[in-house]
Amino acid sequence: MSALAIAVIPPAAAGVRTPLDVNEQDRTFLRQAHQGNLAEIQAGQAAQDMGASEAVRKLGAKLVSDHTKMDDDVSRVAKQVGVDLPDKPSAVQRRQLGELAAKSGEAFDRAWLAAQIAGHRQSLANGAKELRKGSSPEVKQLATDAKPIVQTHLDLLMAAKG
Repeated sequence: MSALAIAVIPPAAAGVRTPLDVNEQDRTFLRQAHQGNLAEIQAGQAAQDMGASEAVRKLGAKLVSDHTKMDDDVSRVAKQVGVDLPDKPSAVQRRQLGELAAKSGEAFDRAWLAAQIAGHRQSLANGAKELRKGSSPEVKQLATDAKPIVQTHLDLLMAAKG
């Protein structure tokens, strides 16, 4: 009889996370965070390659480093809770990256900074929504952990914009 009791323990009680442990907000946040990180990594690489100013090139390197680390965490948690992630930035993000790549010099820097400021503000809003409406402690922790990093990026971007 004890073998039967072990066999019927729900997966969550046994410490195994299931897709039921996350709500739609958690799934949306994980996907948006992942796509945002992918877009920030690509934008950061573009800034390093195409930035006219030292400030934009340095910020690009910081974004690549920080968003790569954050995305490692997003990917790990998504796997733990059974959420499949897209393999590329959203269509809107890809279009914006393409538009940036068509610019050069100071026009690139201005457009890049504007896009990054908007993107980081959106990331902060997405994190706040996750904290209000998410159900998964692991996903909510990602939002909590990302907030100071994204806010620092936003502050640096605003300072570089002038």
